[in-house]
Amino acid sequence: MKVMNLVFHPNLEQSRNNQTWKQQLEESGKVTTSRDLYGEYPDFQIDVEKEQALLKQHDRIVLQFPFYWYSMPPLLKKWLDDVLTYNFAFGPEGEELKGKDLQLVVSVGGREKFYSGFDIFTSVPDLLRPFQMTANLTQMTYLQPEYMFNSEAASDQEIEAFGAQLVGKISDPKRSDPRQYLYGGEISEAS
Repeated sequence: MKVMNLVFHPNLEQSRNNQTWKQQLEESGKVTTSRDLYGEYPDFQIDVEKEQALLKQHDRIVLQFPFYWYSMPPLLKKWLDDVLTYNFAFGPEGEELKGKDLQLVVSVGGREKFYSGFDIFTSVPDLLRPFQMTANLTQMTYLQPEYMFNSEAASDQEIEAFGAQLVGKISDPKRSDPRQYLYGGEISEAS
């Protein structure tokens, strides 16, 4: 399985958690391609052909980013708008992403209590629902998102432990089974 990790952090050098997770994934040997998109596109001029070619070459696409006001960083939004085009990612001829996996890795700066107890959007998975809808539209398999609350205040050991869990899951082909996300557990042969 070829895995591509796309990191969308406007200041990756200052982010202990995202920088650590990117490095752990790279050093694991389980990620085929790892990229810092803000480093590659500081002017937001995305090379659409390059991005689409790379998407076609990989089986699992990981989007790693920090939550920004309960949403995504601006370059990630622009990347989605520019790269996932009609007749490439969706539409009558848009099947280039069909059957690929979409994995989200999200650093959440706030504590869990800031993401619960509201009448609307009651959890991080609820706030990530637009990504799930994007996966549905592009015929990708939406894998259960991985996220860490209070990531800015976490200790180095907590950040590294979360990264170690990511390494254990990042290339597991069993996670592509859609029942994994629906039921949130291991899928047995009898399931």
